[in-house]
Amino acid sequence: MPSSPPVAASVTSGFPFDAGFRPRLEQACGAAIAALLRERNPGGWWTGELSSSALSTATAVTALTLVARGDPSAASRLREVIQRGYRWLLANQNADGGWGDTTRSASNISTTALVWAALGLFPETQPGVSAAVTSTERWLTRFAGSLEPDQLIRAIERRYGQDRTFSIPILTMCALCGRLGPEREGWRHVRQLPFELAILPQRWFGALKLPVVSYALPALIAIGQVRHGLRPTANPLLRALRDRCRARTLEKLSCLQPANGGFLEATPLTSFVTMSLAALGLTGHPIVQRGVTFLKAAARPDGSWPIDTNLATWLTTLSVQALGSAQAGDTSLQSGERRRAVCDWLLRQQYRAVHPYTLAAPGGWAWTDLPGGVPDADDTAGALLALHRLDPDDRAVQDAAEAGIAWLLNLQNRDGGIPTFCRGWGKLAFDRSSPDLTAHAIRAWTAWRVHLQLPMQRRLDAALAQAAGFLRRTQRTDGAWIPLWFGHQEDPADENPLYGTARVVSALCALEQAGRSDGGGSLDRALHWLLARQSPDGGWSGAAGADSSMEESGLALEALATAWERQGVDAAGRKAIQATLERGAAWLVAAVENDRWRHPTPIGFYFAKLWYHERLYPLIFAAGALIRLTRLR
Repeated sequence: MPSSPPVAASVTSGFPFDAGFRPRLEQACGAAIAALLRERNPGGWWTGELSSSALSTATAVTALTLVARGDPSAASRLREVIQRGYRWLLANQNADGGWGDTTRSASNISTTALVWAALGLFPETQPGVSAAVTSTERWLTRFAGSLEPDQLIRAIERRYGQDRTFSIPILTMCALCGRLGPEREGWRHVRQLPFELAILPQRWFGALKLPVVSYALPALIAIGQVRHGLRPTANPLLRALRDRCRARTLEKLSCLQPANGGFLEATPLTSFVTMSLAALGLTGHPIVQRGVTFLKAAARPDGSWPIDTNLATWLTTLSVQALGSAQAGDTSLQSGERRRAVCDWLLRQQYRAVHPYTLAAPGGWAWTDLPGGVPDADDTAGALLALHRLDPDDRAVQDAAEAGIAWLLNLQNRDGGIPTFCRGWGKLAFDRSSPDLTAHAIRAWTAWRVHLQLPMQRRLDAALAQAAGFLRRTQRTDGAWIPLWFGHQEDPADENPLYGTARVVSALCALEQAGRSDGGGSLDRALHWLLARQSPDGGWSGAAGADSSMEESGLALEALATAWERQGVDAAGRKAIQATLERGAAWLVAAVENDRWRHPTPIGFYFAKLWYHERLYPLIFAAGALIRLTRLR
């Protein structure tokens, strides 16, 4: 094991770990702290590395290929990046003939259909293309029953139900690549999106009940335009209206595009917009040109694209939360220049003006430090907690925190829960209230409450009561909660109750510590679920019977360690938690000792059920759990 900074002696007494185990725990903790600190970039914060994505790569090469076909002057500049992308796709086909969202993901209908579509633009005379297409078509036939468009469409729409946010872009790309039949006939299978509604005031969108979620407005405009342009609306009045709205909605789209060209820093969303406008012959339009610039910059040397550029703000706030109060190991995060650098960087990431994309008020944080980010609840709560760990007495930090707290309060839905981007937009995924986001907001609010003036405290108290009520109502009968932004690919419903429950347990413990009961025994039921969900090997997984993961085991251990410190837990409860913690700690320490702990698992959900893994997640969650375990008394 690499040399490790020592863990402070003040955190090593009290919890009845076996005397022979304690040194191993401390050494593993020191190794985890050191490894995570080494991942800082030269500025002192964390950037991370998202997994390469077959889905992103397929959409990117399709967009660039259509631009190259429509603009011969761009063909030579794009040829190499396109060919590298296709080679990467061919090299990363799963053995069953399909593709998953990451190289560690099982084949799924969305990614496989998109790669199949992309390969339709690549000459079959190229090495390996014909065999790959044949194998892919066998997979699609097995999954959907047939390659007939109607069969494929039913299979794709089954995955997404009434949410058209991703099913329509998939079918649009299939039509652009000729996979749904001859040009005009193929477009018959693609639903027309009402792009003309984008000219209406954006604050009306929640009431309009659009078939896509709030973040998908660029796709609504571009995909709606290409469908109308290549198979015009039959109704003459509606056709005329849409014709008149094309220029104005393109202006709207241009206003939504950040300077670097990447909508939400997301390769798929940027690709769908770029390919749609390129198919309309708009390859010279600034939106397309900026999209091409973004896609070229986002391409990796191996030919792949990630699902998003980076999660720098999210990873930094998670890391600070794990390390910020450790009082152990490298002290550069605790004081001095390094601490100030991270704090100042986080302050710079706060949005100080109304965001043009979602019209979000000032005060929130996004997941990234790049121009395509949009303020959201999870990252705002994470930034608030990180700043509280770093320097809660600093005036600039307090001012930023007050703005962030108000931003979250104004986001709270009438049901008491917290959505991702927009209050009251709707019930589709990523717009509805969610237990994991609500739990994160509760922790941020309780951490900062004592620093606030009395009027804000009163407002916050009312919000906390509403949020606790939302969590009571959304708890499953077995005691678990289902999160929004994380899942497990081996769960039949793609859900991850382990992540959701661990996050809510930590929030309810924070409420209890602040003198507020959850009011209905929710915490006790959740703890019983976490204890019962421990795997035979001592770790945890988000799916019953699946292999234990570092991310999920770290989250469960940190939540249970927090619960151990509760007041008023009876002897039987403490004994059960203690036994579970000891087994879990043994699993975690062994994983660090055997160097198995750096292996990331695809537990992250991106937009529209797209899996990803992040190289730093296992390090962050392991360090957080190990630090809490060494501090138990």
